[in-house]
Amino acid sequence: QGTFSPQAEAQTNNSVRKVLRDNGLLGIQGRNHKYHSYTGDNGMDKKNLLLTKEIDKENHKTTYTRHFETKGPNEKWTTDVSEFKFPWGKCYISPILDMYSNEIISYDLSLSPNLVQISNMLNKAIKKFPKLENLILHSDQGWQYQHKLYVNTLKDCKIKQSMSRKGNCYDNSIMETFFARLKNEMYYGYEKIYRCFDEFAKAIDDYIYYYNNERIQSKTKWMPPTKYRLASTCK
Repeated sequence: QGTFSPQAEAQTNNSVRKVLRDNGLLGIQGRNHKYHSYTGDNGMDKKNLLLTKEIDKENHKTTYTRHFETKGPNEKWTTDVSEFKFPWGKCYISPILDMYSNEIISYDLSLSPNLVQISNMLNKAIKKFPKLENLILHSDQGWQYQHKLYVNTLKDCKIKQSMSRKGNCYDNSIMETFFARLKNEMYYGYEKIYRCFDEFAKAIDDYIYYYNNERIQSKTKWMPPTKYRLASTCK
């Protein structure tokens, strides 16, 4: 319950791609436009609360275990920023995802990856779920997540801040999987369809609604994320 395996997800995706390729139905895939927001070390204490490190001195081996598993909603959230490129320019999406249900709790789409975007996203999530004590909110080490406004907002809400190791995308693989899914389903191959930012913003809004309320997933017992969360809280 509430577990996620990147390895199993990859194996499933590879099997699906093989079937599609064998039947000449493989969809268009593009390069993931990763927005890199790391600008240096500001000296803050960066802890990855979702990772444990084990050292085997006898065999000179170090292993890492990622703890993405949860027992219920609003225990562990994750966030990141991803970039989209169009003939008319770039824009950026910043969502918060619940690791229990894969539900997108909130998001902000902006022409600029700035602090206002992160603040809007965070305020929407807090408004949706006012009581978030002991929630873990995970991110990379981007400058936005090291900014005092972001850090202090989490502290005021008693949210525990967690950060990936520098340059390690596997520490936030759940969000990376969502970005890949979103772009494969409504962005790659359709870049020229969206003639301006407003058109793309409407498409993103429609997709997030579809993803949360209609798109079934094996992880959520073949229920859409929002329905899975509501079913879990009614037990």
